[in-house]
Amino acid sequence: MCRKHLVLFFAILIFTLPIEAQNFELGKVSVSELEEKVHPKDSSAVAAVVFQKAKTKFVYNVDNGFSTVHEYQIRIKIYKKEGLSWANFEIPYYVGYENLNDESLKFSNGVTYNLENNVVVKTKLNNEGSFKKNINEYWNEATITLPNVKVGSIIEFKYVLKSENIVKFPIFRVQYDIPVNYSEYRTEIPEFFIYKPILTGYVDVKSDVKIGNGNQSYEDKNNQTTRMSYKQINTLHQAEDIPALAKEDFVDNINNYKSSVLYELEKTRFPEQPEKDYSITWEGVAKTIYESKDFGKELEEQQFLIQDLRVLLKDYEEMGLKQSDKLSIIFKFVQQKMNWNNEYGYYVDKGVKKAYIENTGNVAEINFILINMLKLAGIDANPVLVSTIEHGIPVFPNRTVFNYVIALAKIDEKQFLLDATNKFTTLNILPLHTLNWTGRLIKDDGTSREVNLVPTLSSKKNYNLLVSVDTFGKISGKFRVQKTDYEAFRFRENNALLNEEYYLEKLENELNGIEISDYIVENKYTDLSKATSETFTFSTNNHAEIIAYKMFINPLLFFTLNKNPFVKEKRVMPIYYGYPKQEKYNINFDIPEGYVVESLPKTMKINTEGNDVLFSLNCVSEGNRIQIAITIEINVAFFSTEFYNGLKDFYKQIIEKQNEKIILRKL
Repeated sequence: MCRKHLVLFFAILIFTLPIEAQNFELGKVSVSELEEKVHPKDSSAVAAVVFQKAKTKFVYNVDNGFSTVHEYQIRIKIYKKEGLSWANFEIPYYVGYENLNDESLKFSNGVTYNLENNVVVKTKLNNEGSFKKNINEYWNEATITLPNVKVGSIIEFKYVLKSENIVKFPIFRVQYDIPVNYSEYRTEIPEFFIYKPILTGYVDVKSDVKIGNGNQSYEDKNNQTTRMSYKQINTLHQAEDIPALAKEDFVDNINNYKSSVLYELEKTRFPEQPEKDYSITWEGVAKTIYESKDFGKELEEQQFLIQDLRVLLKDYEEMGLKQSDKLSIIFKFVQQKMNWNNEYGYYVDKGVKKAYIENTGNVAEINFILINMLKLAGIDANPVLVSTIEHGIPVFPNRTVFNYVIALAKIDEKQFLLDATNKFTTLNILPLHTLNWTGRLIKDDGTSREVNLVPTLSSKKNYNLLVSVDTFGKISGKFRVQKTDYEAFRFRENNALLNEEYYLEKLENELNGIEISDYIVENKYTDLSKATSETFTFSTNNHAEIIAYKMFINPLLFFTLNKNPFVKEKRVMPIYYGYPKQEKYNINFDIPEGYVVESLPKTMKINTEGNDVLFSLNCVSEGNRIQIAITIEINVAFFSTEFYNGLKDFYKQIIEKQNEKIILRKL
């Protein structure tokens, strides 16, 4: 299924709508606002943005030319205890420019309003409620905590972000996970700059564009005040009654779908100067990243690996190793030797050589070591830039859209995606947080291409049960499950640090209170490319019921799906499964002596055109044995919202079919 296109482009001078701007200002609230107990359009809201306003304007000085000033104002009403966290705000700002001064951010006008004895009481933000910290070499963060906030409070503040980066404005968030009563974003852009405004999400944001007059006063090199006049493009983006973006099941990153406005510079056209194109291409991004000393140079650091590589492959050379064998051996070696320090990024920190000696490093250091060793072994290998799921979708060419790097090896036209930071990954099995649509492979010649990160082959769970039912409805038997690919990876990763006693207690609860004994797990760590296997003996009294002379048995026992995961009338966001998956259940029942089969669930098959989803059930009996075979397949990782009703009905039919019982009659 195709993914729903989330981004709407429009030309700034073409798409216009007349809008009458409202007047919202900081500094005064009414008694009636403070008395309001619930949001008038969303009684479940824990808080709401009463209004938010932002404005981007340009300032000029003779030394640095034009820079931008972004002013933000926001007022929030707290309705419930769960909404108190909105009194804390964290705003990141960039300090990692190579040729520009650091951005600066300053809060002001922070006030909390409360109603005491029918009087509005103001508590101002003091210096103790505002501070800044360094996140890494590229980002700082400014934080405020509004004082004296309680249920019923109204809070407001202002902040100003100054930046010499005119190529890309900060994202203006239109939508949050609380309602927004009113939102506006104004831009005043001198005629020398042509920007591409990009609207994302589903909110109806209206835009009004007008040509006006602008001017700047600045001191020239002789300290004389000079005035510059020009035409400017004034734009107002406006939206009202914006609903909270509610959480939905099966979503990759909810922030990908919140409505926002983003400006990117396309070109400049100054008087008596040729036009300059700022449209960034992926090739430009790739070239810039590769030329960094913390990227491309580190991918040339290979000499220190030669001796270890020779020793590593020496014992295998007589066996006539294939390149694919070398790939597996080198990957396992790096994976086992190196320990990830949980630092993301696509640039090295201390460098690959030092990381190798210390057996620890960040994402780039570990996967660059892998790439360098593969190259030494004669295998074509290159880095792939990735934006992890929590970081967002890399839609537009820009260096900051990426925060991770993996390796891609190519042997005889076959590709292998690799990440050696995780102890449980294997060839073409990546950590789940990296499965974020597409990555960008880059080479030392500056070329790049898109790489699909979404798995296309199904990961499987195969269940086999031999079950005996006694005359009292007690069920016992043998259980075996095999898990492949991502299902095996998840099993290994989720249970790596659990002791067996705790894991079995958790499993008994997940399987509706069964009792487990004789547990055996195979290939938990031995060969990560192969399936895992679990076997055990079980018993339960929870899945058969005797009424009069009949026994009613749940055909899927503890696998029965009781709740449809899709219950809402409409779906806003695409449905994300992460990877295709297949589940097969083969359950063989031995019925008790003195009983015969009266009825069985009828054979059934549900599938969509193209078999994107499939469910089949086949049930037969012979003598005192009943055999049930069930298959459930989700054959794509993403579904667009247009497919929501189909998926909803798919699960509905599965639940209805599972409610059909095996009915045994006593002779």
